[in-house]
Amino acid sequence: MKKELNILAISGSLRNQSSNTLLMHAMIKLATPNLRFQVYDGLNDLPHFNPDLDIEEGPVPVQNWRERLEHSDGVLICTPEYGNGVPGALKNALDWIVSSGEWLNKPTIVIAASPNPMGGDKADASLC
Repeated sequence: MKKELNILAISGSLRNQSSNTLLMHAMIKLATPNLRFQVYDGLNDLPHFNPDLDIEEGPVPVQNWRERLEHSDGVLICTPEYGNGVPGALKNALDWIVSSGEWLNKPTIVIAASPNPMGGDKADASLC
């Protein structure tokens, strides 16, 4: 029997009918039974990153974000590409965990779905 793994799934888009969010949910449905997914939908709740607020505990939404990451075995990100990179809300979330380390050494899959002929390669590259 394969070990059960907790995967935190994140859509980089805040749009309600985002193709990246739909893709993320489709991948979750197709995953093997040993993968247990939790969708993180709190990108819109995170305050703008401010080092002055990045104190030991930080704002409650940041605490929740860090806790979800800490309790995951891996991460799945499905994101669009905006302005040759990741959307601001996803970048903001990443800024909040730079100094705290919850994401260190966690396997991560990044999918950048985009109608652009390059397929979101710049968003993918900025996350890898």
